[in-house]
Amino acid sequence: MTERPKLVLASASPRRLALLEQVGLRPDALLPTTIDEDPARFERPRALAERLAVDKAQTARRIGLQEEALKDAFFLAADTVVAVGRRILPKTENIEDATECLELLSGRAHRVYTAVCIVTPTGKQRSRIVETRVRFKHLSRPELDSYLASHEWRGKAGGYAIQGIAGSFVVRIVGSYSAVVGLPLYETVSLLSGEGVPVHLGWLNPLDGV
Repeated sequence: MTERPKLVLASASPRRLALLEQVGLRPDALLPTTIDEDPARFERPRALAERLAVDKAQTARRIGLQEEALKDAFFLAADTVVAVGRRILPKTENIEDATECLELLSGRAHRVYTAVCIVTPTGKQRSRIVETRVRFKHLSRPELDSYLASHEWRGKAGGYAIQGIAGSFVVRIVGSYSAVVGLPLYETVSLLSGEGVPVHLGWLNPLDGV
């Protein structure tokens, strides 16, 4: 039987890990990276998402190559950016930022850009970016206050996670739900398959390993 090469996920996100496992992929290692995620001056949301995904994948590879067991692995990273027009919303760490983001999103449409990048064992880099439009309902004051009290917004781009409570705010989504969660599954599987990774083996023997 064909053996799948090793896969390293450059993330500590339980959401991205769960999405990979959903399609039968279990990373051999998690290698979250610490990089500067601040946008450059005049950097657009799409460009930021792609740059950060690439930086994460390449940084993880540089670290991973120091380990003999990972020298022939694929390195996978993703990044998600929430934007209103050209305005990039932060990953909210305090209630003031969360309030500002949610008041801005209330009753209007915004865009979520999620980029995925893989670096192959030979150092080849491939990436895709997915743009999804999301429209929120108008949030009443009680709804907003209750959501803020939940603390679910903490560390989330734009102050929300679509797979959580905030899913009830979504009136319409045009694009990829999994991309808004954090990893576009169609594009991820396509990239890996395109580089010869037999992704389907995980469908025959779910979570047997990559």
